[in-house]
Amino acid sequence: MMVSSNLSNKSMVKKVQKKKGGSLLTLQFIPYAEIESLSSSERIEKLLSIVKADKIVLLEGRLRSHEEAELIRSTMEQIDQKFKGIELSVIDPEEKKIKSITKIIRSSVLNLLLGNRKGFTIIGPANVVKEIKQDPDKIQLFTETGGKKR
Repeated sequence: MMVSSNLSNKSMVKKVQKKKGGSLLTLQFIPYAEIESLSSSERIEKLLSIVKADKIVLLEGRLRSHEEAELIRSTMEQIDQKFKGIELSVIDPEEKKIKSITKIIRSSVLNLLLGNRKGFTIIGPANVVKEIKQDPDKIQLFTETGGKKR
C-alpha cells in the first residue's frame, strides 16, 4: 500500500493506493478555517465539488444543521448516472458525554465565537463509500473502488 500527501489550498490530501494496479482512494482534510468565511451555499458547493471528484472529505468540525439539510437536498438534485449521492457522518466526541450546565454554557459561547470546530464530518461519494459505522472507540469506513483507475 502506498500513502502520499500534498498540500492543496490549505487542505491536506491523502492518497492511498493498493499495489499491483489497484484503485486509488483519496481523503481530503479540510480545516474549519478554510470554510468559516464562506457562505452556506459556498460551503456546500465546495464540499460537493470535492465529493463529486470521488474524494472523501474529512472536515474539521461540523456544518450547521440547516447546511447539512441543504447539502443533502442539493445532492439529491444532482444525482445522475455518474454521481450516485453521498454518505455523511458527523463525529462529535463530546456529544455523548454528560455535561454540567457550566460546560454546556461555555461550549455554546465558544461555538458562537469560533464556529463549531468540535468533532469532524466525513462526506464521501456513495459510489465509493458504502457505509460508515461509528461506535465510541472507532470509525469504520467501508469503501468500494473496484474497476475505476485514475
